[in-house]
Amino acid sequence: MPIVAENRFVIRLWWKLPIFSNVVTSLEYALWLDFGLFCVTSALFVYMFISSSITRLHKVYLAFHASLLLWPLCQFASETTDDPFFQAFYLKFGFAGISVVGVAWTFFAVLLSGRSYLLNRRSMTALAIPTVALVILILLNPSGAFMEPLGEDYTNRVYGPIFWAMVAVQFIYLALSSALLVRTFRDQAAPRQRRQIRMAMTGMIILAGFALADTFVNILLDAELPNVTGLTSLGILFSVIYFVIAIRRYGVFDVVRIAQVNVVDSMSAGVAVLDEHDVVLETNRVFRRLFDIRTGDRLRIESLLEPLDVEGGVDSFLHAYRGNPPRPAQIEVTFRENDAFRHVVIHGEPILANGALIGRVLTFQDVTELRSLVESSYRQNEALQQRNRELVEMQAELYAMNQQLERMAITDSLTGCYNRRYLMQQLEHEIMTNIRYNIPFAIFLFDIDLFKSINDVYGHLVGDEVIKNTADTVRRVLRRTDIVARYGGEEFTVYLPHTNRAQALMLAERIREAVSASEISTGKDGQTIRVTISMGVLAVEDSDPSRLDDVKEYLRELFAKADAALYQAKNGGRNRIVAAD
Repeated sequence: MPIVAENRFVIRLWWKLPIFSNVVTSLEYALWLDFGLFCVTSALFVYMFISSSITRLHKVYLAFHASLLLWPLCQFASETTDDPFFQAFYLKFGFAGISVVGVAWTFFAVLLSGRSYLLNRRSMTALAIPTVALVILILLNPSGAFMEPLGEDYTNRVYGPIFWAMVAVQFIYLALSSALLVRTFRDQAAPRQRRQIRMAMTGMIILAGFALADTFVNILLDAELPNVTGLTSLGILFSVIYFVIAIRRYGVFDVVRIAQVNVVDSMSAGVAVLDEHDVVLETNRVFRRLFDIRTGDRLRIESLLEPLDVEGGVDSFLHAYRGNPPRPAQIEVTFRENDAFRHVVIHGEPILANGALIGRVLTFQDVTELRSLVESSYRQNEALQQRNRELVEMQAELYAMNQQLERMAITDSLTGCYNRRYLMQQLEHEIMTNIRYNIPFAIFLFDIDLFKSINDVYGHLVGDEVIKNTADTVRRVLRRTDIVARYGGEEFTVYLPHTNRAQALMLAERIREAVSASEISTGKDGQTIRVTISMGVLAVEDSDPSRLDDVKEYLRELFAKADAALYQAKNGGRNRIVAAD
């Protein structure tokens, strides 16, 4: 084997294959060893590439990128040797890499357009057969049908029908993928997907343009035009640079997508993602163990449920699942597996975009163990549940009794108004707040005029009815925030928060008029009576902060003033209102 001078010999060792001859040197064994190591490391790369947890979009793009790398590598290698055998070997491997670009790009376009369901075994085999056949024919180069040298080596060469078949197949792949991307772009794709499609089309046009220019300039018009080397390599460089920039800008290979795939695959529930036509787009491991359904298959939920035992029927589930608009739907089914029954909860969640259905997510949760535990617990706890129900009933009765006792403790049994003790407790807190924040308030003290004579003439039952009717009349006039309490006998107290003097006097007048206008039946021949009230009004608009030290004493002083005003109203002729200073 001749050794070329200069430093090119070191570079040639990376690509140079052994040549069988009558005498095999130690250098040739070393080359065989290097080539074997290259094959082993490449196989390990392919294994890690296939088995790694990245999406198919990543894998197809990296395969496309790797096939592009073979061309400049092999072109460079062919220039490092003068041996025709090695020149042909490198050139054929470079063209084999270029012939894979078309099918890799088509797979990438299908995934990028969101139509991964098209990539089933049959379609992938049909797409790959032309490429596989071309690669075999290129590497074998039968009778020089791919290329032949012009002269002693392949520096100048002529291309045969296999080469032109390769060019035609590549452009068929390009046309097929372009049509798919354009159709997806026109079908109202999401803005993010539109940017990705535009990026892909632009990068491929760059590469195809340079490759086409190389074909015309250096092959078809080789005799008329000067040779321009490296056009296809430049196209690969520019397109790859564009792809890298666009992928980084538009986030085509978002790491979140990888995380989502890993998370979904690690879930204990089966997950299947369908498009709007019920075609399976993605599944996880658990789903694939439950059902013999793969990506690209059509999953009709009706057909899936038909052989299964369904809890409660399927009508309500299908009504929600197929409704317009579709709604989340859930159903529990039972099926037999290895002489055992399994219970699975199926949940269907629609995926909507601008109100239109674009897909569904189906989850299949195995609840067999849970059902078994629940049934066992139910049988063991029936007696306990009965005791719990009895205890709950007893607690409800005790609560009702406590509520009743609490109401009895703070209200007057005859009128339903609060009693004096509760009113004074509430006023202590209210007065402290009013003094601290200088909030105006008012207090009414009133009693029924000549009430003793009513008892004497009509009896105590009529007197009780008079007291009750008066309390009801006052409550109807008061505001929701006002508090009325029975102070004792026929005497009542009203507390009015956030009320100044003018408002208090106006409300007091309304109360007096309402009471004097009401009629109470005596129970004798339809006879009715009317009563009047006398009222003392105390309005506090400017509070003294020093009275916070003894609120109870301050409260007693306020009631003493209101009581004095009440007696002044009685002494002044009754059925009147007197405001305390």
